[in-house]
Amino acid sequence: MEPGTPIRCEMTKWGDRPHWEFDGIHLGSDEHGEWLGFPEGTVNTRPGLELVSKAACVTLVTPDGWWAATFHAPGIWCDLYVDIATPGRWDGAVLRAVDLDLDVIRMADPLPTVVYQAAADAGRVAGEIFVDDEDEFAEHQVAYGYPADVIERAQASCDEVLADVRAGRAPYDGTAQRWLDDLSRRTTSA
Repeated sequence: MEPGTPIRCEMTKWGDRPHWEFDGIHLGSDEHGEWLGFPEGTVNTRPGLELVSKAACVTLVTPDGWWAATFHAPGIWCDLYVDIATPGRWDGAVLRAVDLDLDVIRMADPLPTVVYQAAADAGRVAGEIFVDDEDEFAEHQVAYGYPADVIERAQASCDEVLADVRAGRAPYDGTAQRWLDDLSRRTTSA
């Protein structure tokens, strides 16, 4: 796919249940995978909810990774949000994956003055790295009937991503800044 190509992301929950959908652009690829860009103001929708992003972000996807890592520009409550999900699959310019509930999150450092309420309520602090939605993952294993191999792959992926983020291994070492800068150039000149 050529850099600058408009793309669409369609995330579902297990059993083809609708989840988040949003548009962006394909930025390019490197040794880590494919980088997708979503400018500030991107509209994110799911049944019953619409959010407009308050900061630009880039997402890294790989054909074999059971995750999608989103790196945010400064200005919101977290700088990294990794969705544990089935490997993304392209259908033309549409990327599809199944969100498997678990998320690895790194809080922004410093935290912006307006902090995501759930994070504030949970007593989260600047720079903290944690796994979110473990309760949802346990509930959905039963409610949605996750197969044993999916549960195993999701948990293993979560553990691996958490270790990599805590250790600051690539791509969680500042690698994303190049792609955030590229997105900024593309959207500033548009």
